Amino acid sequence: MGSRAAAALLRRGRDQASTLMMIPRLLTRSAPAPAVPRVGSGSCGGGCLLPSRLGSTGAFSSAARFASFHAFRSLAPKTLLGQCTRKMSTSAAALNSTVANGTANSGLKLLITKGPQAQKAVGIWLFGCAAWVFSLVILGGITRLTRSGLSMTDWKFTGEIPPMSEEAWLLEFEKYKQSPEYKRVNKGMSLEDFKFIYWMEYAHRMWGRALGFVFAVPFAYFVAKGYVTRQLGLRLSALFALGGGQGLVGWWMVKSGLEEPTSEYVQPRVSPYRLATHLTSAFVIYCGILWTALSVVMPNPPTGSMNWVNGAAKIRKLAIPVSAVVGITAISGAFVAGNDAGHAYNSFPKMGDTWIPEDVFSMEPFIRNFFENTSTVQLNHRILATTTLLSVGGLWLAARKIDMHPAVKSLIGSTLGMAALQVTLGISTLLMYVPTSLGSAHQAGALTLLSLMILLTHTLRRPSPSLLKSLATAVKSS
Repeated sequence: MGSRAAAALLRRGRDQASTLMMIPRLLTRSAPAPAVPRVGSGSCGGGCLLPSRLGSTGAFSSAARFASFHAFRSLAPKTLLGQCTRKMSTSAAALNSTVANGTANSGLKLLITKGPQAQKAVGIWLFGCAAWVFSLVILGGITRLTRSGLSMTDWKFTGEIPPMSEEAWLLEFEKYKQSPEYKRVNKGMSLEDFKFIYWMEYAHRMWGRALGFVFAVPFAYFVAKGYVTRQLGLRLSALFALGGGQGLVGWWMVKSGLEEPTSEYVQPRVSPYRLATHLTSAFVIYCGILWTALSVVMPNPPTGSMNWVNGAAKIRKLAIPVSAVVGITAISGAFVAGNDAGHAYNSFPKMGDTWIPEDVFSMEPFIRNFFENTSTVQLNHRILATTTLLSVGGLWLAARKIDMHPAVKSLIGSTLGMAALQVTLGISTLLMYVPTSLGSAHQAGALTLLSLMILLTHTLRRPSPSLLKSLATAVKSS
């Protein structure tokens, strides 16, 4: 009798399990399950930034787990173990149902259509374009530090073929000899030296034109395939227009350096205002592409729990002004470069023998001192750099006392480390009279720090209303 009863119970459990296992197949045939972000940290651990998705596979595994619970309960007596099992399965079902219902009513607007493969392809393309802009900014910094930016005395929107013969090189060299830079700075330069600075400027220009091709062709392809929503299409079109205008701004900047200086004691150099405009435009394009790429691959920020969401909201109020300080400090560096202020007061922490030079407000009108006075421009950059380090340090201290996602805390710690490294690079560049290697590393550090702040601000943004609702309901149900 005992063996027959056990066999009957086993058959009953298998039948019920098989019935429940058929549910996801029926659901899959009738309608695909919506992709939803997980409530927990997901399979990628506490440091995962990208929200996980549940599809039909998730529904299948969930139903399978419930089937196992039900079959096990059929075999077990109605003891404390059986009651606990029923409570666990009921809670899990309620939690999954809550998340599914919350996501079914989702108001989240994705920037990409056609599913995860399209999302991945567009994300890779945008991150690649952001990396291209990053390298272009660094190449521009090297071009400036090697004083190569004024070697090409004309500009064509479509570009031009470089000199291919000795006669062509001599013709380009003769054009450069008519420029103020050659007459006052590089008089007597050899043809080989001229070729070096010419190739530097030529590489910078052609690298920028190549970016236009790398951006435009995949963009047209994704639009034709229907991957891009109207919102994303308009945003990317604006970024492409800014990129096209960047070439014009670059020539506008170079042209200012080809004019005769107002005084015979002044070295020819580009206008600091135009240099700052060129660099700021590059930063805007880079930040726009990076933010858009993050929005494509991470439609919702990492959440995990309502406590983490509330903690992120508190830090967001501090991170936004800190990001503004980082950006302003980076732009002030453009005025340091435009005025060659890094070659003055090569000491730290004092500026020469004093803390504040006497001629910081010697220009009229007063506002010119902050953009054209070498002493004031360098002092201003020192103050802003110190403020940036202290601000990021304060953000890190505040984050230690707040309960939030571990990945966000790790990101803030990385940002603090990058800020400290950037200040160290700046001081080293100043003390060593701005060598090309350290100067370009300092510029790369500024863009890296800005990138981390963009990533942090994007990660701290407010989740979609549907995700907040599902999290709140899940907490009540559990």
